[in-house]
Amino acid sequence: MRTFHRLIGDEYLKLRTTRSPFVIIGAAQLVVILGISGVFVSGRDPFDSETVLLAFSHIGIVSIFSLMLGITAVAGEYRNKTVTDTYLATPSRGRVVGAKIVAYAVVGVGLGLLATLTASAATAIWLDAKGTSLDIGMPGLGRTVLGCLVWNVCFAAVGVGVGAFVRNLSGAVAGALVWIAIVEGMVGQLVEDASRWLPFRAGSAMQGLPSMNGGEQLSQVSGGLVLVAYAGTFVAVALATSMRRDVT
Repeated sequence: MRTFHRLIGDEYLKLRTTRSPFVIIGAAQLVVILGISGVFVSGRDPFDSETVLLAFSHIGIVSIFSLMLGITAVAGEYRNKTVTDTYLATPSRGRVVGAKIVAYAVVGVGLGLLATLTASAATAIWLDAKGTSLDIGMPGLGRTVLGCLVWNVCFAAVGVGVGAFVRNLSGAVAGALVWIAIVEGMVGQLVEDASRWLPFRAGSAMQGLPSMNGGEQLSQVSGGLVLVAYAGTFVAVALATSMRRDVT
């Protein structure tokens, strides 16, 4: 039976030897660049600190891609029919799923850090073009980056849970995107106060934007606690469903 450390290493090997993770990571950087470009093209004041914070907040949007990677950790194995071999090599399914959760939480950190570098470069280029420069020590910037990193980590863990519960890769990805793009918006229209407690809206609070600190948005700390609660719930779902279900 493989050690827990070896199981985590196996997950990174799978990531390095398949094409889809690199496509997802590349697409995430493109979204960051396009989003930041949209901020400055829209005519916002480049000398306003909130413009810079808004640009860096796109690191949080990358959490959608962390979610996708987390989903593929389990659902991808069912799609590729490698899950049986995985569980035969390590009959303790809890250890396998636990290794996936740890591995992809770290991947969420890595993806967030890469997005931070991309955001820094893109923002610096745009600010230089607007006649100013990026001050990485500006108030609130560190809090925004840290909050967005937490968002990425939590969504990666949620993704593992979704993938374990749904198992069908296409269905899990489609369901997650529909929830983010449509369901949370519909809930917001029907019950406005309730929508801020939903996963993506709670994650948005992690961006720490001053203009979003009104009554309809959670504080950054509250948003973080809600995200951690969601991550913990989906981790429990991943463990429970993987241990009880047949792999066929």
